[in-house]
Amino acid sequence: MKKPKISLRDVHKAFGPKQVLKGFSLDVAPGESVVIIGGSGTGKSVSLKCILGLMSPDRGDVEVDGRSVVGIRGTERDNVMKKFGMLFQGAALFDSMKVWENVAFGLIQGQGMKPKQARDIAMDKLSQVGLRPEVGELLPAELSGGMQKRVGLARAIASNPEIIFFDEPTTGLDPIMADVINDLIVKCVRELGATALSITHDMASARKISDRIAMLWDGRIIWDGATKQIDKSGNAYVDQFIHGRAEGPIQMQVRAL
Repeated sequence: MKKPKISLRDVHKAFGPKQVLKGFSLDVAPGESVVIIGGSGTGKSVSLKCILGLMSPDRGDVEVDGRSVVGIRGTERDNVMKKFGMLFQGAALFDSMKVWENVAFGLIQGQGMKPKQARDIAMDKLSQVGLRPEVGELLPAELSGGMQKRVGLARAIASNPEIIFFDEPTTGLDPIMADVINDLIVKCVRELGATALSITHDMASARKISDRIAMLWDGRIIWDGATKQIDKSGNAYVDQFIHGRAEGPIQMQVRAL
């Protein structure tokens, strides 16, 4: 097996008395697309934040390209961050900036690129996600939710990142637009030759964009395998989750108001 592009080893993270990650381990190979599935509050976002350096694990290690990224600062962290692209759950666009300025933000602010060059790249990336040049001159508020998500994807790929993170990429979209976004994710990741790590509740999305799926439950990965094998996982937790059944080992806390 190739050396992992991303590696999490026995990662633990607690918030007060609540243990969220309890020995989370996962490897993602170069060029592979892995999706982490699991219910709300299981720690999917926390695992992503530990890789991005937004949180430090209490125990365990996180490596990118074989080097630990836990606790790194300054130039060293900047160099790691340059490898990353990110599509946020709510697109997370700046309201006061034009669409092209949103896409070019990291190029101008992070890399010091001249605005004209950054604008040309932004327009090219908008074209790659199926948006016409005139969209680049609009403000985010003038766009539909699906178009905003496309802009977020264009921004995520603007710097040709080696690794792209997708946080609930289809949240808030109707099923048809969600499928359009899934197709664009597959296309963009493939064209860049990037490594992708995604978190989602959406099984249709997980199946479409991944080579591999890992399920997080009770702070650990309880199943990890090829996407085409998930229906034959033999794991009762996985089976209940992917089919959305109320009955099974996962008991939801339902409280009367």
